[in-house]
Amino acid sequence: MSPGEDVLAALRDVVGDEPFVGLHVPDISELEKRRVQECLDSTFVSSVGAFVAEFERGIEQFTGAPHAIAVSNGTSALQVALELAGVGPGDDVIVPTLSFIATANAVSHAGAQPFFVDSDPETLGLSVDAVAAVLRSATPSPRGPVNAATGRPISAIVPMHTLGHPLRVDELVALAAEHDIPVVEDAAESLGSLLGDVHTGTIGRLGILSFNGNKILTTGGGGMILTADDELARRARHITTTAKLPHRWEFEHDEVAYNFRMPNLNAALGVAQLERLPAFLAAKRLLASRYSSRFADVAGATFLTEPVGTRSNYWLCAVRLEGGRARRDEVLEATNDAGLQCRPMWNLLHEQAPYRHLPHADVSNAQALHAEIVCIPSSPALAAS
Repeated sequence: MSPGEDVLAALRDVVGDEPFVGLHVPDISELEKRRVQECLDSTFVSSVGAFVAEFERGIEQFTGAPHAIAVSNGTSALQVALELAGVGPGDDVIVPTLSFIATANAVSHAGAQPFFVDSDPETLGLSVDAVAAVLRSATPSPRGPVNAATGRPISAIVPMHTLGHPLRVDELVALAAEHDIPVVEDAAESLGSLLGDVHTGTIGRLGILSFNGNKILTTGGGGMILTADDELARRARHITTTAKLPHRWEFEHDEVAYNFRMPNLNAALGVAQLERLPAFLAAKRLLASRYSSRFADVAGATFLTEPVGTRSNYWLCAVRLEGGRARRDEVLEATNDAGLQCRPMWNLLHEQAPYRHLPHADVSNAQALHAEIVCIPSSPALAAS
């Protein structure tokens, strides 16, 4: 076989011979269309409407989070969650360099600076050991541990559950608690993923979800802030709704705030998708099982499975390839030329133009993961192929 054709053959055996197979295509049924039509018929299509509250309650019940606050997207959810956690100008926030750029951008939007740390090869998420090394070298101060690399206080840690696989966030929260640092979970990709029997996004002080078009559940665009803290939830709802004070007709606002609330139209789509989420999760686990079996026969390719002690939503299925970036790019060229939409991991954040001037920790594991992982078609509908 020519370079990449062994992986291409394995993928075709699982997904079939359609001329084009997308990476992650949203599954929209008549149920979604009916819910959206109900919203249109109500005329309440913006941020006031019954579907927003219904969607929030549904996410609370599904995740076990005491409070869920619907917002415009995952990035705005993370920005607000960071501000609620006390992050502000002059601070450092520890984030994984192996993440989508929204993780770092939300830190910047909150006025702070991201400090990039390595990933765990077993979970793909933020390395607890790498964070511990940063904290060991930090100097205590009234504002929190001062990062030895930057001279700035570390005001939060943002782990991201990469590709939907839960990381060791319970250990991270315990470590952070020793230094009185809040953990804000970026669970944008991990709706339906569990660490033990606890849903991701509910273990730190706050967590966030994303409902972008490529996520396991989509509202077109949207996000959610999760927390068990009554006061943080009240503040989140207030400052994402322009800080408007309740009144039958007056428009009175008591602080500078954000217009970040999720429109009712998007929430209607989310309500319908949430009804179908258990079926999506089951389909994705079936697809992952088929990939795992097929790639067991492909030399130099390892299908990435859920970490021990977790249950992953397998948002994006992926394989790790021996041979470094050259092998990875051979596979990407062969699969994309054949109409199979495969993608590498995101370019590392410490190398992105807005952030390459910033100090960072050793990130050698993340560099190896970036050079060797290919994400493969993962739509729930492929389980029916």
